[in-house]
Amino acid sequence: MPFAPAAPPAHSTPATRYRWWILSLLFFATTVNYLDRILLGFLYPIIRDELHINEQQYGYVQACFSAAYTIGFLIMGKFIDKVGTRIGYLVSLVWWSVAAALHATAGSTMALGFWRAVLGVGEAGNFPAAIKSVTEWFPKQDRAFATGIFNAGSNVASMIGPPAFAMIAAAYGWRMCFLLTAALGIGWVVLWVLTYQRPEIHPRVNDAERAYILGDAEAEAANEPNVGWAKALTYKQTWGFALAKFLTDPVWWFYLYWLPPYLYDVRKFNMTEIAWSLPFIYLMADFGSVGGGWISGYLMRRGWPNGKARKTAMALCAACMPIGALSVLAGNPILAVVLISLATSGHQGWSANLYTTATDVFPKAASASVTGIGGCLGGLGGVIFSSLLPGYIVTHFGYTPIFLIMGSFHLIALLLVHLLLGDMKRLQK
Repeated sequence: MPFAPAAPPAHSTPATRYRWWILSLLFFATTVNYLDRILLGFLYPIIRDELHINEQQYGYVQACFSAAYTIGFLIMGKFIDKVGTRIGYLVSLVWWSVAAALHATAGSTMALGFWRAVLGVGEAGNFPAAIKSVTEWFPKQDRAFATGIFNAGSNVASMIGPPAFAMIAAAYGWRMCFLLTAALGIGWVVLWVLTYQRPEIHPRVNDAERAYILGDAEAEAANEPNVGWAKALTYKQTWGFALAKFLTDPVWWFYLYWLPPYLYDVRKFNMTEIAWSLPFIYLMADFGSVGGGWISGYLMRRGWPNGKARKTAMALCAACMPIGALSVLAGNPILAVVLISLATSGHQGWSANLYTTATDVFPKAASASVTGIGGCLGGLGGVIFSSLLPGYIVTHFGYTPIFLIMGSFHLIALLLVHLLLGDMKRLQK
């Protein structure tokens, strides 16, 4: 009788690539998150006429979002670690989608501020949940790259949102824009519920992909301490991550909030020139987000230790920031746009690696909580450095000092990362 064929070796079939579908869901969620976030600012000239809102009241409405978003990071990070990524992300998306839809019911400044605050709490769950998802679905050497990809959704929203909102508002009114972004969020929820499970139990993931994703995760987990939200505050690594967020998140928000008036008032750009320059700047930020994450993964594959690879990538990105800040001194407007693009690209590459340090050092069970703590301090820094400080400095001294100040924050943060996060080795019992 003929011999029976030998059993195929383990993982002889090609690995599935289902983790990239999960990453596309994270990208989609982040895009919707930022569409909801930028919508009010874009529609403000229309809304203020109907609701009779002045600039001071508009500032209060935005402050409602910022304060709730800052506090929401602490709440949502702990909640997501407690209930898991699948349920935590679902609750966050449903929460902020419903809040976005209810903006359409606002008939006063107070109502608009209330729904803005509710939106802020829900939206704060996006990054803790997305970072935790990356931790579950990607091995260490791929996490910064994956984070850079989903984080690029924030830039895509800034590119595609305004022209789409303009057409919808012109045809159906501003309230329909909020209903549309809410519908996008609910559509995402349906996809998430139907397709998300942990890779350990997902039926669409074969053994080869599962082995690649998990690697030595079981050995790591056996030596990990039990780190809760309160205990995380006792580690210097938490403060290294959080203080770096405190200093560098406001730089992104500064460019997001103050770049359009700077180009219009100082550079004398007309609306057409702003229309081509902003999409270019955010497109370059996408390249920075993905490229910065790729650099550290590439170095790790070349045998570099985790901490050295991350800090090298972060140092390259941080070095771009003071160079980009020199845009305020550039005489040529095209050179100014190019230098600003270098700064936004550098920040997004920095951010992709900084987010990943929380997953490098802390157990998976604590990743959302630590991300939430860092996000809270980042939000606090945003209130101080991207709202209050620029308003005072620009009014009394112009844009030059604040651009140069913003150019220094990443280098200071890099020093704190080096001192407090050290070699970025995983916490052990």
